Amino acid sequence: MFIQTEETSDINTVRFIPGRDVYPDGAELKAADADRSPLAKRIFDLGDVIRVTLGPDDIRVTKSGNAEWHILRPQILAAVMDHFMSGLEVVDESIAPVIEEAEEKLTGPAAEIREIVDSRIRPAAKDGGGDITFKAFKDGVAYLRFEGAAYGLMQPIQNMLKHYVPEVEDVRDAIDLEDRPGLKTEEGKAILQLLDDQINPQVAAHGGHISLIDVKENTAFVRLEGGCQGCSASSATLRQGVEVEIKKVVPTIAQVVDVTDHSAGANPYYD
Repeated sequence: MFIQTEETSDINTVRFIPGRDVYPDGAELKAADADRSPLAKRIFDLGDVIRVTLGPDDIRVTKSGNAEWHILRPQILAAVMDHFMSGLEVVDESIAPVIEEAEEKLTGPAAEIREIVDSRIRPAAKDGGGDITFKAFKDGVAYLRFEGAAYGLMQPIQNMLKHYVPEVEDVRDAIDLEDRPGLKTEEGKAILQLLDDQINPQVAAHGGHISLIDVKENTAFVRLEGGCQGCSASSATLRQGVEVEIKKVVPTIAQVVDVTDHSAGANPYYD
């Protein structure tokens, strides 16, 4: 069995084409109702998957923003193959869909921020090959999820939100809301400050952004985003610039590991 894969306009979604009928009626499944589909359940069980969309002849898988396709893609291919070899139905029609609760109704500044993001900022980000979604507003900080080339819009977005919503004091990547123990260490805090104060202002001039994903023992894990993702100069930027500066600030760091999926960037150069 040969399964093709195809990139989509969303860097977090990949289309898997098994070369046979999948589900003519179509279905969009989240983890809550994965039991409806033995195929989707195999994929959700891999972890880091937030949505599986079944089509007449394809399966579209949407991963979480922190997952990496070079790790997840082969696992999904194996899961899809195992399902079709099992002979099970794609969807168990005897199980009713789960009716999700309505999305939390936002009020005040949070509602204003979401409206601006959805109506003005997100369309512009998608035109540039990225995406931006509102996640939370806490203590004067608007947390947004940036994807792809959208990182290059950080400064204009911050200016816009501060102008229209006076309560906004800062705009940050929603990744800061996630629990990453290494970032709470002295080493993690020092690297974050270095990225914020020195490195990201420089790479932002080229539409790029560098995020610290975590710090474990003597290793710092970073992800290159925006114009840095898929850029042919990214390896040199990381090794000759970013890694050198990080080691100066935190001598205990022995290596900096790039976890970026460069093949999904706007200008991919990796095979």
